[in-house]
Amino acid sequence: MRVTQSMLSTNMLRNLNTSYGKMGKLQNQIDSGMKFTRASEDPVAAIKGMGYRTSLNKIEQFQRNIGEANTWVDTTDATYGEVGDAVNRLRELFVQGANDTNTADERDKILTEVQQIQEQIRDMGNTQVAGKYIFSGTNTQKPLFIDDGSGTGARVLNPNIIAPEGNVNVEVFEGVTFNVNSHGYELFKGIDDAITRGIEALQSDDADAIGDILGDGIGDPTDLTNISSIHSAILVSRAELGAKQQRVEMMDNRLATLNINITKQKSMNEDTDYAKAISDLTIAQSIHSAGLSIGAKIVQQTLVDFIR
Repeated sequence: MRVTQSMLSTNMLRNLNTSYGKMGKLQNQIDSGMKFTRASEDPVAAIKGMGYRTSLNKIEQFQRNIGEANTWVDTTDATYGEVGDAVNRLRELFVQGANDTNTADERDKILTEVQQIQEQIRDMGNTQVAGKYIFSGTNTQKPLFIDDGSGTGARVLNPNIIAPEGNVNVEVFEGVTFNVNSHGYELFKGIDDAITRGIEALQSDDADAIGDILGDGIGDPTDLTNISSIHSAILVSRAELGAKQQRVEMMDNRLATLNINITKQKSMNEDTDYAKAISDLTIAQSIHSAGLSIGAKIVQQTLVDFIR
């Protein structure tokens, strides 16, 4: 085959253009930090990258859900702790109120403090997280205690919340839900009823009735008719919350590990290997320089050069 000067020039320009394209691609990889900037450059890697991003987005949402679950559980546990302290104080006041040596003035002071504790516990029953009532079951927009409408500011249990309550579930993993709420209706109802009966016993100076409200010190957590039972129920509820907190922590750790693994796979799939890219660019530049040098000698060979 006859090779002409035109063929040599055309081939040289084509090869130089290919060399420029290769160097441009390597330069883009180094500048952008990505192996490809368009899906058409590597369709398989682009599809994998979409899958990795979808998984990471799900994990981020699950981690946000776990953060909300943590807030619910931690707030519930802290509230039960405060309720437990209030119940212990009630026990002290009822024991003191059952003493026949109390004067009328002393009994009035005890009664006043008991009434204040009752209001405080009602406030705790209306605890909210992000505008949601955490002890109202699935009725998260309704407070557990509402004004009784008498105009005195007195509150009663919300009649629109009926036990047994439903669960408030949060999705913390693919197909895995977590119950974040604690069934507080029965507990707070038992406390409120016991305090109300205690107030009536103090007002009537009925030591036997106060003794019944105190209980025998070893309460049945399913009874909720006396202070001992209520205290036991609070301990049971806090134990359940402790187990929930541990499970939430384990799930959070699992998601964190999964996030690291998928991020690593995503990086291997599409992030630039700088050491390799820089090495390849250096080699490509050397080849390109050699091509330019040889090409310059080919292009300058014209008929005029031979005439000289």
